[in-house]
Amino acid sequence: MSGRTIPVVDLSKFVEGNEADRAEFVQEIGRAFKEVGFVGVKKHGVPQELVDNFYAASKAFFSLPVDKKRSYEVEGLAGQRGYTSFGKEHAKQSQVADLKEFFQIGQYVDADDPLKAEYPDNVNVTDIPDFNQLSHDLYKAFESSGRYLLRAIALYLGLDENYFDDKIEKGNSILRTIHYPPITSEPKSAIRAEQHEDINLITLLVGASAGGLQLLNTENQWLDITPEENEIVINVGDMLQRLTNNYLKSTTHRVVNPPREMWHVPRLSIPFFLHPISSMDLSCLAGCISEERPLAYEPITAGEYLNERLREIGLKK
Repeated sequence: MSGRTIPVVDLSKFVEGNEADRAEFVQEIGRAFKEVGFVGVKKHGVPQELVDNFYAASKAFFSLPVDKKRSYEVEGLAGQRGYTSFGKEHAKQSQVADLKEFFQIGQYVDADDPLKAEYPDNVNVTDIPDFNQLSHDLYKAFESSGRYLLRAIALYLGLDENYFDDKIEKGNSILRTIHYPPITSEPKSAIRAEQHEDINLITLLVGASAGGLQLLNTENQWLDITPEENEIVINVGDMLQRLTNNYLKSTTHRVVNPPREMWHVPRLSIPFFLHPISSMDLSCLAGCISEERPLAYEPITAGEYLNERLREIGLKK
């Protein structure tokens, strides 16, 4: 692992490989999630051209005049759809807002779907051609990739391979495109994104255009995460940590400000937060509870847990 802080795995071994390849992949990703909480994934099935095109569309969106961007901000949605302007969100232990603005895309369901009441419509961007189509296609590609990753995790945990399938079918996942603008003056204390853990099951991240992503390892050191070309970075979220009674760790991470000579460089990053449906039971799995690892959490559903966390980070009142 020369120069690498996180292990790397090849998802095609699981999707297209024989039994031995699949078994090997399950152990590799399980070990990475247990020991590091982060892993790089290559041959992940998300087309590079799609990533590049959505990246370009995002860049164009964030270059729009502020009042134009604000027209895509929806009051009362806790930032779950559309645009969230600069300085709204903070890490749960911090009162200082992160140095970022972002746009969120949620699940696509038909008007007559039983879950429709839970999922507001996505915000239609009229100023950037292809933005809506590209975000839809990327959302679906991430969902598909995430489904395979969770199948491997299920096997690692000794569950049925399809354990997560019906729990993430039409799940409350979020595709977020984040813009960290150039830093123009000495920041008070906020860094681009203060240290935090993600709320969801797993996060899939593509194309952080400038460095800065760091994870906190088990020795309490901050390590830079530098993905290779065409690699997705995956990390465990708090819901998966909770479900596995802390067997799989949700790793603390942050985005630090660049050195002063790089302040003028903006940063664009595109994470996909893979969430289950809100009725999913997050009670700890029986197989993850033992004398050495006593039950650490009360039963809760994914929906209840999400609401609790959105209030903590200031997006929900």
